[in-house]
Amino acid sequence: MLTPDFTPFPELKTKRLLLRRITMDDAAAIFFLRSDETVLKFIGKEPAASMEEAKAFIQRVNDAIDANESIIWAITLQHNPEEVIGTICYWRLQPENYRAEIGYALHPKHWRKGIMKEAIVEVLDYGFETMKLHSIEARTSTDNIASGSILEATGFVKEAHLKEEFFFRGEFSDTIIYSRLQ
Repeated sequence: MLTPDFTPFPELKTKRLLLRRITMDDAAAIFFLRSDETVLKFIGKEPAASMEEAKAFIQRVNDAIDANESIIWAITLQHNPEEVIGTICYWRLQPENYRAEIGYALHPKHWRKGIMKEAIVEVLDYGFETMKLHSIEARTSTDNIASGSILEATGFVKEAHLKEEFFFRGEFSDTIIYSRLQ
């Protein structure tokens, strides 16, 4: 069975990015990512209503990291590691199946610059090589064409199309499940 260990916290670097642990100093950026309607358009979550909610989220994710239940990285540019421009994570870990779900969000001013693809490639390497995952899944809205394209560009394949699987704000919507094997 998989036994994740996120101690010490694994900082990851790419050509342009530093993926680091989220701290309370990042609360404003996390609040934006969790409250902006453009970022949340395909996620199906109500926007965060306050900085206190953002801080509570940071506490929850750091507690989960400390408990080796999930891991989330702040996405920053190497030349400006204090400014969080997005997040990427492994959650819904299935240790018995050597499987996890990847999730991500990026500030709209950084869309279409290859940043998320770069982060995904690095996080996939960490998942397969360090965590020893066998498979990684991603779930997207059928309307989120950009996310599907990034997933396919990083080696994911469409595994399922679930009809009216998700209920949010009075409507059912479809979900596409992508996966990638080691």
